[in-house]
Amino acid sequence: MKLAFVAASGAFLVACSEKPPEQKPLAELKSNPFPSTYQPLPSVATVIKNVTILDGLGGLIENGMLLMQDGDIKAVGQTVSIPQDAKVIDGSGKWVTPGIIDTHSHLGVYPTPDVNAHSDGNEATKPVTAEVWAEHAVWPQDAGFSAALAGGITSLQILPGSANLVGGRTVTLKNVPNRSVQEMKFPEAPHGLKMACGENPKRVYGEKGGPSTRMGNVAGYRQAWIDAQEYKKKWDDYREKHANGENVEPPKQDLKLDTLAGVLNGEIKVHMHCYRADEMMVMMDVMKEFDYQISSFHHAVEAYKIADTLAENNVCASMWADWWGFKMEAYDAIQENIALVHQAKACAIVHSDSDLGIQRLNQEAAKVLGNAHRAGISISRADAWQWLSANPAKSMGVFDKTGSLEAGKDADVVLWSGDPFSTYTLAEHVYIDGALVYDANNPDIWPVSDFEVDQPGEGER
Repeated sequence: MKLAFVAASGAFLVACSEKPPEQKPLAELKSNPFPSTYQPLPSVATVIKNVTILDGLGGLIENGMLLMQDGDIKAVGQTVSIPQDAKVIDGSGKWVTPGIIDTHSHLGVYPTPDVNAHSDGNEATKPVTAEVWAEHAVWPQDAGFSAALAGGITSLQILPGSANLVGGRTVTLKNVPNRSVQEMKFPEAPHGLKMACGENPKRVYGEKGGPSTRMGNVAGYRQAWIDAQEYKKKWDDYREKHANGENVEPPKQDLKLDTLAGVLNGEIKVHMHCYRADEMMVMMDVMKEFDYQISSFHHAVEAYKIADTLAENNVCASMWADWWGFKMEAYDAIQENIALVHQAKACAIVHSDSDLGIQRLNQEAAKVLGNAHRAGISISRADAWQWLSANPAKSMGVFDKTGSLEAGKDADVVLWSGDPFSTYTLAEHVYIDGALVYDANNPDIWPVSDFEVDQPGEGER
């Protein structure tokens, strides 16, 4: 018995001398593997005086002044202090607004020249392609960027197309054409996720194995979110166990589920192509089922029917002024759509979805105002400009940096030759981060793509 005890004790001492395996470092997914390399262009302190100002928040200042300095808006009001070295512009008879922000553009992924070789907006190979990112297909030489700049566009969201239930990530750009998309990428802007409901996915996949119905569309979204929930839970469990000192292996990374889990974590904003009121209601039900937020329905031609519900659920509607009737789900559009959404105190946005329309979004907003007034809906010019700057910025997650003329925000500003709701008015000066990037009277500073040399794009200047 004594020998057995000694032997057992020896075994115990050997076991105690073994060190537990060292815990592996925490594995984390890279939420931003392709960060912005955008650098603002050089700028000088600039004051615009004697000008009518729309601040983008519903305010109007007659005979006002604006100071831009060090890339930011420093002051705006009836009077501002003018630095000694400032350039002073007399804006008599002219108007100043925040730069226009387009929530829905395909510039760069469907660029000019419009040929099949440049068609990179739809990865139409399976219904859910959350793993693809629009920024990996944006062609900075698209002549549409400079044409949009001449229309007062200072920022824009580039989305994949609407063939798929889940089309992939969007990217927000500063409209300063450059060599790479990363050099245009809006610093710290969150990604969006393009989704689509209705006719497009069921048309594209009806003969590819489905979905072929709206029932199938919704089943496809729900299954994708179920998969994303499971993936998110695996990573949450892994992080919790690691925090408790356990030596655990991380889950295998999945690019598609990374994006969907990013939505569930609140890091990625959902932008959803959806026309009919009933489908938007269904999608808000799915949103609640899986506890994520739809930032904006795009196109939303029947938003007027559910404007109160959009307001209650904090969902924006990015809409055309008057596109109508080109397919069945666009049939019940009305020209008062945006005005009625605005009247219900929901977040109304004017968007383009067009390389031509993006050049004239101020005129699209003017159409909405005219149709509203004819219908007896009174909306001021100052309130209407929110559709072009503040509300788009809110839906894209960049309102803390741009979208209104407030001290401390990026100096993304347009000086218009007159009332910006007039068809006779042009963007005279466009500033991005305080730098003059477009001057209608100085073609020498206009950005020009190689593909504009002796072959201007359709509808340009």
